[in-house]
Amino acid sequence: MASEPLSENGHPARDLAARWGGYLAHDRRRSPHTVRAYVATAHRFIDFLGRYRGEEIGRFGLLSMHAADLRAFLADRRGEGLGASSAAREMSAVRAFLTYAAEQADSPAQLPRTRAPKRPRTLPRPASPDDAMALAKEAGDGAANDWLGARDMAILLLLYGAGLRVAEAMSLTAKCLPLGQAIRVTGKRAKTRIVPIVPAVKQAIEDYVALCPYPISGDSPLFVGAKGGPLNPDLVRRAVSGARHRLGLPDSLTPHALRHSFATHLLARGADLRSLQELLGHASLSSTQIYTDVDAARLLDVYRHAHPRA
Repeated sequence: MASEPLSENGHPARDLAARWGGYLAHDRRRSPHTVRAYVATAHRFIDFLGRYRGEEIGRFGLLSMHAADLRAFLADRRGEGLGASSAAREMSAVRAFLTYAAEQADSPAQLPRTRAPKRPRTLPRPASPDDAMALAKEAGDGAANDWLGARDMAILLLLYGAGLRVAEAMSLTAKCLPLGQAIRVTGKRAKTRIVPIVPAVKQAIEDYVALCPYPISGDSPLFVGAKGGPLNPDLVRRAVSGARHRLGLPDSLTPHALRHSFATHLLARGADLRSLQELLGHASLSSTQIYTDVDAARLLDVYRHAHPRA
């Protein structure tokens, strides 16, 4: 076999992992967070193979994987304390990287079969409508000034009232103004969807825009930071954490839990799964079906607390 061309850092496998990151970002339109996580996994896998086989792993070495290699890597990661769900995601990233390596070498991907850890089926914990509204109001009241408080309250009401992810709310621009009965949201993998806006959410956003001291127009972000630039999502999470602590609400009530609550409450009021899938922007209906379990769990909890023989 011909020798492999060296990358700038003298390691062709690492160079391949870097190019894979570019492919994920530009061709597959994966989020920056996903790209960082996947590329980091690829580098961990390359490091592990070097230790496990006692030799430097190049591009061609990635084409000769055995099931024992993957099982050993998985055992090594589990030994470091990685949970079942994270280990399953790690194995998925490794398989995607090996497939890319084969494609780059014009070789058919022949991945050995190995069973990934079974992921525990976890159920989102929805907040009650009263808790969701109280959280949004408390976050607004706890802000440094009125316009920041109006902004934080508008964001949290948007997450709960429209089922948006935090990143989706942050990606909204002034082009959605003036607000109508719905907005166009860009979700994962640049997919867009139309989401209805209830009057309370519309009013909260309009109140924030009226108070904001910075111009919100054109392609500028709808939600801006204290200095007028794009808002850091971590600030939203901190506002929720502070409000949650002051109200004595559980740690499970995160910004993303507001999206779960939106879905659970719609299902409880009669929304069908297909419509809920469209509203949430799920690529697969199986991602939405978990909410049927959530609603069943809520009903069972009500029954156990209310029935004299439960």
